[in-house]
Amino acid sequence: TWKGLVGKNETLLDGSSVLVDEAYLRESIVDPYDKVVKGYAPIMPPAQLTDDKLDAQVAYLKSESG
Repeated sequence: TWKGLVGKNETLLDGSSVLVDEAYLRESIVDPYDKVVKGYAPIMPPAQLTDDKLDAQVAYLKSESG
């Protein structure tokens, strides 16, 4: 679920942590293999979106996070 995801800290595969914010969402959509959350397989393909579509995707994910 996306509920409550934005603003949350997540542990990555390398043991570091990241704040799920707009910058992290953008980075993860464009380069999903760079910072993979622990417990998840790196299976999402990189997205090649226009800036407008990337903005819309991030806005949607933020809205679903509640």
